[in-house]
Amino acid sequence: MYNEHHLTPEELRAVQLIELELLAEVDRICEKRGVRYSVVGGTLLGAVRHKGFIPWDDDVDVGFLRPEYEKFRECLEDELDYERFYFQDHRNTPGYRWGYGKLRRRGTSFVRLGQEHMPYEQGVFIDIFPYDSVPERYIPRLFFSVKCFLYRKAFWSPVGRVSGRNPVKRFLYRQLYRIPEARLYKKFDNFAAGRGWRQTGWVRILTFPTPNRAFGYKREWLEQTAPVVFEGREFSGVKDYDEYLTFKYGRYMKIPPVGQRRTHPVSLLRLPEPYYCSAKAGEITNSL
Repeated sequence: MYNEHHLTPEELRAVQLIELELLAEVDRICEKRGVRYSVVGGTLLGAVRHKGFIPWDDDVDVGFLRPEYEKFRECLEDELDYERFYFQDHRNTPGYRWGYGKLRRRGTSFVRLGQEHMPYEQGVFIDIFPYDSVPERYIPRLFFSVKCFLYRKAFWSPVGRVSGRNPVKRFLYRQLYRIPEARLYKKFDNFAAGRGWRQTGWVRILTFPTPNRAFGYKREWLEQTAPVVFEGREFSGVKDYDEYLTFKYGRYMKIPPVGQRRTHPVSLLRLPEPYYCSAKAGEITNSL
């Protein structure tokens, strides 16, 4: 049984610096090859509210409309610096159980609590999200979200069957885990292919929670991008960030109380010394 490791301020900042390096690599490739992306979620919120990482945040979110995501995957073969980085998704990594990609840093370990048994390398990462079309009308979109929920739980089942706290849920995850992995991947790829190339006004990440009553996001937010400053660098972000962030977070400029500031539970952490040195040299994010 693994115990949760609570990141020190130096460790958290070192993780952030590695993620910034990963984000810079995404930006370099996309700029060179003309692929459109946007920082989304907490990363865009951090850019707007803090001009960088949310002080207690330990991840980076990058979003692509599905056609751009596929172009980005193709570009990685020729452009990615494989000496420093590697890319994972369920199409290239056996045992990988997410419906989106992760770009990771070689020579690091950043293992989420409860995922130690997963059969693939787990370095410090940023999430690479494809956004797929969802039905235009609300009621069909609501029912479509149920399918997304079931796929998400099927993908999560190898984690939930081991790490779930509720015995009933562990039992249900064990049943989902009985679905052969190859069959699950094939059905999900067909499901995504049936949505990803349609031009509706709403999109979502198919296997990631969409915690809003609209069950999706406006396509135009991923289509209409503009530079945003993040950690002293310019990256691509949602042009109408106020509308997007209000939709997603409500009063997004309000700093949450200490008890609501969340980091992901980690059990195994290994970071190269140079990042610790950078963090200790005055680059630690100030707590709010």
